[in-house]
Amino acid sequence: MAGRVETKLREMGITLPEAPAPAANYVPWIRAGGLLFVSGQISQRPDGLITGTLGGPDDVERGREAAHACALALLAQVKAACDGDLDRLRRVVKLTGFVSSAPGFTDQPGVVNGASDLLGEVLGDAGRHTRSAVGVAALPMGVAVEIEGIFETE
Repeated sequence: MAGRVETKLREMGITLPEAPAPAANYVPWIRAGGLLFVSGQISQRPDGLITGTLGGPDDVERGREAAHACALALLAQVKAACDGDLDRLRRVVKLTGFVSSAPGFTDQPGVVNGASDLLGEVLGDAGRHTRSAVGVAALPMGVAVEIEGIFETE
């Protein structure tokens, strides 16, 4: 039987991806007390990576979609860490978003809203979180966005 979070995702027409395996020498998540630290999740869809450097106002929506994909991967990692039960997620504590940005691009917060908005819609008040949105010159494999998260779990 699906829990409340899985039911909400299904109502939104969202299917979580499988939790991505690490691409290098690190673990996808670590639990410390009641906190779950999830490694950075890169922007990818089932059909491939979402790549590119964001540089103009027309790129914000593309970046939001990339951040949305990162949030789905974060939730997939939380689900894996919680033995498949997303209802063990108590709250999103903090996200740190990295946006591949061209010189002069300053709407990183608008891009990372793609993740924040999704988590708020799925989790309600438990999805509200602290956050940083940082512009960087490049990200692994040329992706547009990478987001890491800290979550409170049972």
